[in-house]
Amino acid sequence: MTRITGTYETPNASRYLQQLCKHFGHKVEASFDETSGTIAFPAATATLAATSSALSVALDVQDPGQVARMREVIDSHLKRFAFREEFEGMAWQDA
Repeated sequence: MTRITGTYETPNASRYLQQLCKHFGHKVEASFDETSGTIAFPAATATLAATSSALSVALDVQDPGQVARMREVIDSHLKRFAFREEFEGMAWQDA
């Protein structure tokens, strides 16, 4: 298993966390509150956390070959949700 973490500095972290979890919750198991969430993708588990200034996502990816794809899934959806902030991508790093 490979773990990567992403961070996005934004005052709207809680809103984006909830939007991501609600959106993916229509297809996979997801749970959340205002400051934390979990999404059980088939290829990975995403653990989300929101503070007043940042959204963080930890991805535990089962197949290392799926890391880039899972990052793209998160980034592409955030790009739609955070369009007013001109979001380009999370700052990703290996955990």
